[in-house]
Amino acid sequence: MTELERVPPGVDPSVPSSARVYDYLLGGKDHLAVDRVVADKLLTVAPDTRLVARANRRFQVEAVRHVAEQGVRQFIDLGTGIPTSPSIHETVREVHPACRVIYVDNDPVVRMHAQVLLADSPGIAGIQADLRRPADILGDPHVTGLIDFDQPVCVLMVGVLHFVMDEEDPAGLVAAYRERMAPGSHLLISHAMAESAPEAIAQLTMATMGTSAQARFRTHEEVLRLFDGFELIGPGLVPVQDWHIGPKEELIPLIDGVPHVLIEGGVGLLRA
Repeated sequence: MTELERVPPGVDPSVPSSARVYDYLLGGKDHLAVDRVVADKLLTVAPDTRLVARANRRFQVEAVRHVAEQGVRQFIDLGTGIPTSPSIHETVREVHPACRVIYVDNDPVVRMHAQVLLADSPGIAGIQADLRRPADILGDPHVTGLIDFDQPVCVLMVGVLHFVMDEEDPAGLVAAYRERMAPGSHLLISHAMAESAPEAIAQLTMATMGTSAQARFRTHEEVLRLFDGFELIGPGLVPVQDWHIGPKEELIPLIDGVPHVLIEGGVGLLRA
């Protein structure tokens, strides 16, 4: 099967996708030439970006496992990306098999994978939607059929809010989801930081300008404000390779020093 034959309807093979670029950085196979061009240009100025992508994934897995261990049984993953093992549902169902998971992404390639992987999987659903339209997501019958918003829920925004431009009001989007979340709910965010190396920011900005993969690098204080209404737990908002909530001796370092592309992550708890 050729690359173009894999592309589902609605995908422009000349436009990079953040989900497919990330898949390439993680060593996946579901990417197009245009995605590899973007990633390879970034790797020329930030050769440790693959390690940062792996660290971001490890943060996500460890964080959702911790949330499940706190008794949360519902998860909404906004900006899922192309499936990578261990998935969210695999991770949380190791803690409790009754966990329910909604995967949300606006990329048709992600939707194609979700249809195959999640077929005949009770308690798990995937929908094609844009996190910028919270009313559409929160009112989707797949979501309302699986998620009880009177009970704690974990909402994941891992590696996606930097694709939301300032004029699209990322803080307002987070607030729209927060307003539906019961006390005891959790919010996971990881975000590309303005403290990244200037050459890496410039290269990524130039390669993705005007596309859905265009990113807005924000400062530590700007990302902290996205957690308004939540209490940060664990180490707080820190580089993803440093986020760890268990004994530190269990953490195997992935990155030495400060990476060229800095991604920080945190987990917020919604108190009563």
